[in-house]
Amino acid sequence: MRVDLGDVWQQVTGTQPEPPDAVVLLAGLAALMLIGWQPAWRVLRGVITIAHEGGHAAAAALTGRQLLGVRLHSDTSGLTLSRGRATGPGMVFTLAAGYVAPSLLGLGGVALLGSGHITALLWSSIALLAVMLLLIRNVYGVVSVVGTAAVVFVLSWYGTAAVQAAFGYLFVWFLLLASPRPVLELPRLRRGGRGRDSDADQLARLTGLAAGGWVLLFGAVTLAAAAAGAYWLVPWAATL
Repeated sequence: MRVDLGDVWQQVTGTQPEPPDAVVLLAGLAALMLIGWQPAWRVLRGVITIAHEGGHAAAAALTGRQLLGVRLHSDTSGLTLSRGRATGPGMVFTLAAGYVAPSLLGLGGVALLGSGHITALLWSSIALLAVMLLLIRNVYGVVSVVGTAAVVFVLSWYGTAAVQAAFGYLFVWFLLLASPRPVLELPRLRRGGRGRDSDADQLARLTGLAAGGWVLLFGAVTLAAAAAGAYWLVPWAATL
């Protein structure tokens, strides 16, 4: 099958019609159900982990740190390694970027959906996953990133405009609404002794602000992003 790159580029950069209001709302409801249903969450939480570690990696690169690689684990935890000063603003920014990254990506997705660039959203996601793949340093991480990218690619390449729109809205809703859950789970992990090396605890040692304060900050950012994204996505919100 011959692929016309000009047609592909036009489709990616062009705009698509907004789906019916019911599709937008059902996509949000479906995202909530996937987040709340534990069997689904155990699998899909890996998407949030990819975004989380991607946030660390992006912040490290922006602050001039040398990226050594990213590891993703089957328990949906992850680790981003970078070389540079162990203290200072760069390290603080790198550590602080993880929990808020999925929310910020979700808001970016809202902006693309709002301008009608549904296909651009899907292909931008594939591009970011391709960059992430270059940083992965373990087999499970490769499988996780490639699997996620494959799902997005198949739906964006073979799916109808309606399917692409439904998946695009589901994906963005999921990023926005799922982002607060790992933050809400963090205090329980810390009480159980499994979160002593969490981002919040490392930031507490670097800044003097208590780990609980960082958890509250992460929670405030993710909840605010979810509220703002929902306001822009919900069809009748602009009339209120």
